[in-house]
Amino acid sequence: MTSHATGVPVGDRALWDRVSEGDEAAFAALFERHAEAVWNHAYRLTGSWSAAEDLTSSTFLTAWRRRRDVRLVRDSALPWLYTVAGNAARDEHRGAKRRLRLLKKIPDLPVVSDHADAVAARLDGEQRLREIVEAVRSLPKAQRAVVELCLLGDLSVADAAELLTVAEVTVRAHLSRARTRLRTLLEEK
Repeated sequence: MTSHATGVPVGDRALWDRVSEGDEAAFAALFERHAEAVWNHAYRLTGSWSAAEDLTSSTFLTAWRRRRDVRLVRDSALPWLYTVAGNAARDEHRGAKRRLRLLKKIPDLPVVSDHADAVAARLDGEQRLREIVEAVRSLPKAQRAVVELCLLGDLSVADAAELLTVAEVTVRAHLSRARTRLRTLLEEK
């Protein structure tokens, strides 16, 4: 969205101010501006196209519902949107684990060969991404949050530090430890 008077793009801060008052056009502009980045972040968190679509929808629905509570970082909505997507991904993962535990209680049905098995065998890239996602999930909470924002979300150390309300040196330390641990975990696989 651009200013009619100057032709200069309107920043996230001005748009969120309008969104907080219920301006749907301003929200649509923010969605158009950030939807692809949020989807990419959600995909990196889940390794699944459909889950990324669901998380993107959920993130923007949450943004609309909480439009008066949004906390911008350096006048950008993207860090807040990444945080919402990350929280939603963790919630979904916990729910999936609960459903899996329930499914394990049901006796197995006979396996029937399916064309999908052949297609799935060729999706090595997605499998590797899932391994990375699982490795990230195994990190301690502080390291995981920094990895999700800085490595998977492509935020700067400064932005992540501000969002997490910690010092930049703390973010760098968590990144260093997380990279070492991820490297070890992924080499084992």
